[in-house]
Amino acid sequence: MTRDRRSVSRWPIRIAWLLCLCLIPFGVRAEPVLVFAAASLKPALDRILQAPEIAAIGEIKASYAASSQLARQIEAGAPAAIFVSADQDWMDYVAERKLIVAESRGDLLGNALVLIAPKGSAIRLDVAPGFDLVGALGKDGRLALGEPNSVPAGKYAKTALGKLGVWDAVAARVVAADNVRAALNFVARGEAPLGVVYRSDASSEPSVRVIATFPDDTHAPIVYPAALIAGHDTPAARALLDALRAPPQQAIFRTYGFDAPPKR
Repeated sequence: MTRDRRSVSRWPIRIAWLLCLCLIPFGVRAEPVLVFAAASLKPALDRILQAPEIAAIGEIKASYAASSQLARQIEAGAPAAIFVSADQDWMDYVAERKLIVAESRGDLLGNALVLIAPKGSAIRLDVAPGFDLVGALGKDGRLALGEPNSVPAGKYAKTALGKLGVWDAVAARVVAADNVRAALNFVARGEAPLGVVYRSDASSEPSVRVIATFPDDTHAPIVYPAALIAGHDTPAARALLDALRAPPQQAIFRTYGFDAPPKR
């Protein structure tokens, strides 16, 4: 009887101890590192985030969209820890609002701009001044690209086509996508006979082929700057940003069609 009383009397202590054990991990668990990344980074970055050495940093989540959309979400208070933009303009946008850790900013990657068609297309074009882009589209065909006034890939495309003297002729035939991956999908599905995307996008989609690469002097250098977001500068976020700049991860980016960032 004495033994039973002792056993019963210990149950509240045991329950309290078990509750403590259960609550401790939740109390000290770090917040996930949320990465806001330009849509063109998705195939490469998804693969990188699956690597064991990256997973060891902690829980990481990635959100992909046009750099313009991501920058405005950060401005509105979205809890991103890292921002990787597809151009300098949208990184400048958040920097001017003092929303990044200034010393963490650096150029992560470079890329190239290409003209694509569905894989089975017979279209052949040389990208040169005055080339017959409208004729290649046919009677009702549309040119798929990112929204030309806000999405970085679309801005690069508009500038390049303008310098080649064909933008005014083709502007009315453009289907403007929310981001460059959406523009890629228009061509991959055969809904547009031609599109302008990044080389990395084309390399990740077997349903399209590259017709030509736009000359570097037709647009500003394509640069992907990356930075920590103010208020979310954690050791895990810093470790991840450092890892993205390290040779093993840079090598993976290269396999997806990215370049080293242009020297400035």
